[in-house]
Amino acid sequence: MELAYIPSPSRGVLYLGPVPLRGYAFCIIIGVFVAIWLGNRRWVARGGRPGTVADVAVWAVPFGLVGGRLYHVITDYQLYFGAGRDWVDAFKVWEGGLGIWGAIAFGAVGAWIGARRRGIPLPAYADAVAPGIALAQAIGRWGNWFNQELYGRETDLPWAVHITSSLDGRVPGYYHPTFLYESLWCVGVALLVIWADRRFKLGHGRAFALYVAAYCAGRFWIEYMRVDEAHEILGLRLNNWTAVVVFLLAVLYFVLSARKRPGREAVVEPGAGDDDSDSDSGSDSGAGSDSGSDAGSDADSDADSGSGEGAGPGGGSGSAEAAGRTDAKGK
Repeated sequence: MELAYIPSPSRGVLYLGPVPLRGYAFCIIIGVFVAIWLGNRRWVARGGRPGTVADVAVWAVPFGLVGGRLYHVITDYQLYFGAGRDWVDAFKVWEGGLGIWGAIAFGAVGAWIGARRRGIPLPAYADAVAPGIALAQAIGRWGNWFNQELYGRETDLPWAVHITSSLDGRVPGYYHPTFLYESLWCVGVALLVIWADRRFKLGHGRAFALYVAAYCAGRFWIEYMRVDEAHEILGLRLNNWTAVVVFLLAVLYFVLSARKRPGREAVVEPGAGDDDSDSDSGSDSGAGSDSGSDAGSDADSDADSGSGEGAGPGGGSGSAEAAGRTDAKGK
C-alpha cells in the first residue's frame, strides 16, 4: 500500500454548460500568458516599447502550435494513420500531443516575421522571452498530468503519480511523474537564464541559446526515463537524439556569438525612447518660451523706468544737474 503519491485527476475536462474546459488546453493558455507577461517586462527593461512582445507573439504563438503539432504527428504517425486509426484525430490538439522541438522551430519562424514587421532584431527578442518560454513549458507540462500521459517507469517513491486510466492501454499503477520532473527542471532553467543574463549581460541571442542548451540537458535524462512508445535509433529514443543535436548547436552558437559579437545590444527597438524625449523637449521648449517672455517683460519694465527718469527736460542730463545741486547744498 502506497503511503504517499500524486493523485491523477478523475478526468481531464470540465464542462461549463455546453463549453468544455480541458485541462491540457488551459495549461497551454496560462503558459502563453506568463511567457508574454515576463517577456514584456524584460523587453521594456532592455529599452523596448511595452506591447512589442505581445505584437510579435501574435505571429509566434500560432506558428508554434502548428509546429508543435506537426512534429508530434510526424514522429508518432502510427497513432493517427494506419489500420484502425482515424486521421482526423491528428487535428485534436486539445487531447494532447505537442512536440516542443517543432513548437520552438516554427515559433521562431513566426517570431522572425513579427520582428521584421516591427523592425526589431530577432536575437534581442529571443533573449527577452527565453525565461518566459521555459516557464510556459513548466506550466504546460501539467497538461500531461490532466491527460494521465507521458509518465515513466513504475516506482514506489512517495512522489509517484497514480495512474488510474491510460490512453495507451498501460496497466494502472504508480509511475515516475516525468511531467513533474520536466516542469521543475524548466523552472530551474528560467531562473538560470535570468541570473546569467543579469550577471553576464548576455546579448545577441545568447540568453536564448543558454535556455535551449539547459533545457536539452534536462530533457535528455527525463526522456530516458520515459517508457511510452517511441521511435528509437541505435537504442536511444528519437527525442534523446534531438536533445543531443540541439544542445550541441546551442552551445556552438553561444561560443561563436560571444567571440564575434561580445556584449549586449545598446538599442533593441529603434525609436523606443523618442516618445519620452519628444515630451521632455516639448516641456523644455515651453519653459524656454516662458523664460523668454519673462525676459521680455523685464526688458520692457527696464525701458519704462528709464523713460520715467528722463521724462523731465533734458532727460538723463536733468537728473544729473539735480544731483549736482544736491551735492552743492551738502557742501
